[in-house]
Amino acid sequence: MAVSMNDGKDSSRLPWRSGSNPLMLAPMQGLTNRALRGLFIEKVRPDVVFTEFVRVQAGSKKVIAGRDRAEVVARNGETPLVVQLIGADVAALVAAADIVQELGGEHLNINLGCPYGRMSGNSAGGALLRDPVALAKLLAVLRHHIEVGFSVKVRSGFDDPGQVLTLLKVFEDSGVDFLIIHPRTVLQKYSGPADHEITAAAVRKTRLPVIANGDIFTAADGKRVAAQTAAAGLMMGRGAIADPFLFKRLRGEYRVVSSPVERLGELQEYLVALLPRYRELFCGDQQILRKMKEVLVQVNDPALSKPVRGLLRCRNLVRFAEGLSELC
Repeated sequence: MAVSMNDGKDSSRLPWRSGSNPLMLAPMQGLTNRALRGLFIEKVRPDVVFTEFVRVQAGSKKVIAGRDRAEVVARNGETPLVVQLIGADVAALVAAADIVQELGGEHLNINLGCPYGRMSGNSAGGALLRDPVALAKLLAVLRHHIEVGFSVKVRSGFDDPGQVLTLLKVFEDSGVDFLIIHPRTVLQKYSGPADHEITAAAVRKTRLPVIANGDIFTAADGKRVAAQTAAAGLMMGRGAIADPFLFKRLRGEYRVVSSPVERLGELQEYLVALLPRYRELFCGDQQILRKMKEVLVQVNDPALSKPVRGLLRCRNLVRFAEGLSELC
């Protein structure tokens, strides 16, 4: 049975078809590069894909780095690409939004959830939630400059899991087109379960379409979250990187659960298809090997733990490729 959710609002600025319930590939730093996005679009067809977050550098001649510009223009066919920006300086974010639109970007998203690294410590990402007044001003200024689709991806709060409910009017008044809610606080990072009661409460309290994100690792998880929240759609991150077939499982186009032998074959098919794409995108065997392992560490299926450990132990790309061929 395919997943079923309430329809989101009809808007020309939404990156999904009116009346549909989109399944989105989440922005994941170090992972959702154009090579991986292209593979997912070709093989499992997410309805919407996101870039890794694009760092917006205040006080720099290049507000957006060249490598990030390459990601912005790397669209695959008709699948909508949302460009996610992370930063704190209003003028720099406005300049970055202008650049993205000049490059043909049709959808922009602001990261209000990243809990890691200097971006959080520098009052960007999830740290922006610490000052709701400044956040409201920032979003209003950005909406004035953004003529295309505009959304936010937000945690449930900085340290208060109910904070997002108090911010709903801020999001509505600022003119964002939809919300993506990951119902953990910034301080939680990825500890503890995602509390989708918060997502459900947000869906009930706002007129904006809400996309549910967090702890969707299986088709059963996705169907449960969809039923629990009545969200406009689902976004998958770690679960999709570990199992790209999750998109097809949720649509009822593929077996809901695979046996351990089938999972091993799926993993081999996935990584064998990804490797040549990474050879084209990245430079040098060690960088390619490191990027392949960054994907592999997301695979937490106990039935695959032994082959995954074996591949992670490979010290060179030749041995890694041999190990892939020996999986099945």
